[in-house]
Amino acid sequence: MSETVTIRELGARGDGIAEDGIPVPYALPGERATIRREGKRAELLGIEQPSPDRVEPFCPYYMRCGGCRTQHLATAAELSWKRGLVAQALSQARLEVEPGPTVDAHGAGRRRITLHVREIDGQGEAGLMAARSHALVPIDHCPITVPALHAAPAVARRLAAPLGHGRKPLDVAVTATDQGLDIDLRGHGPVSGGVASALVRIAGELGLARLSLHGERLMEAEPVSVTSGDSRLYPAPGGFLQATAAGQATLTDLTVAALGRRPRRVADLFSGCGPLALAMARHAAVHAVEADAAALAGLDRSARAATGLRQITTERRDLFRRPLLPTELDGFDAVVFDPPRAGAEAQARQLAAARVPVVIGVACDTGTFARDAATLTAGGYRLESVTPVDQFRHSDHVEMIGVFRREAARRR
Repeated sequence: MSETVTIRELGARGDGIAEDGIPVPYALPGERATIRREGKRAELLGIEQPSPDRVEPFCPYYMRCGGCRTQHLATAAELSWKRGLVAQALSQARLEVEPGPTVDAHGAGRRRITLHVREIDGQGEAGLMAARSHALVPIDHCPITVPALHAAPAVARRLAAPLGHGRKPLDVAVTATDQGLDIDLRGHGPVSGGVASALVRIAGELGLARLSLHGERLMEAEPVSVTSGDSRLYPAPGGFLQATAAGQATLTDLTVAALGRRPRRVADLFSGCGPLALAMARHAAVHAVEADAAALAGLDRSARAATGLRQITTERRDLFRRPLLPTELDGFDAVVFDPPRAGAEAQARQLAAARVPVVIGVACDTGTFARDAATLTAGGYRLESVTPVDQFRHSDHVEMIGVFRREAARRR
């Protein structure tokens, strides 16, 4: 049975929330929506009174693919919504700071995508998953990505052939690099020498820059790199890279600006392949700490190839298990931490007990950022500013960068 409801707000996942609290996917605040209830959720049947923030979706897979669930929302309204998500997390952690306006960092589009290959009707299909489902939505290309990734589904289907055309679930992580497509195949497990040879042959025919299997390199035509400002990054096979070039540039610029003019030594924690370390090394000596040896090797290569940098030292260390202690931290003028989605709980506790004048937190999860920020403020830091950064347009994901300062009197 259908009914009409009024949408009161946009939820944290991008669903419209009706006055009685039921989530209505693809509906916007203020709209009168016709729905059919399906347990604790609703199916949108139509919009009787559209919001002025509603725009025409651009993607042919809209409402089928589980991604880009807010592409019917105007950009200005989306940026405001994401600022609200950050503000809500800070408020829940009892942090009295208003985030700044959200910076739009979509740029030319996402430069990496993970596709899924599954066997459908006897052939391998590549695409993305439907919302809240394991059902594959085959795609021709993803329009939210940079043009270089538009060929990714066809490439994924071709590479799946020696691996059984998706009879065993296969994930294909594709990154656009300066040399071409960098691909890491995941989920299949080890392969025989014959299969590996077939994959390498196909990679050559497709002109791939690099092909790896679970991070193990199968072929690399030349060293794979990504330009980042004045530096060149060398990400490891299957390694982490910010979703957009504009997102990386924005986070880097905000971090460098927060350092101020006179830092001598800076620690870059969870450094990855070093985009922040390389930028900061133009102003200060940097000690980069990261658990992934391949990422640190990439940073070392970048540093050796660059000019005009101050000293960069590296340390391989699992900061979840062995965070830097206050006695190690107190020698730095600033500390930057950029952890994965789980946050930096253990490291934040040690930072809270240290006397570093400036701490800069970069995060991709509002909840864990707010948790770690609360730990730092409880230890005497002042959360000076929080800036949301949107590089995942049309989704509920948002990056943020927070600047924490300790009063000079607390220094030894």
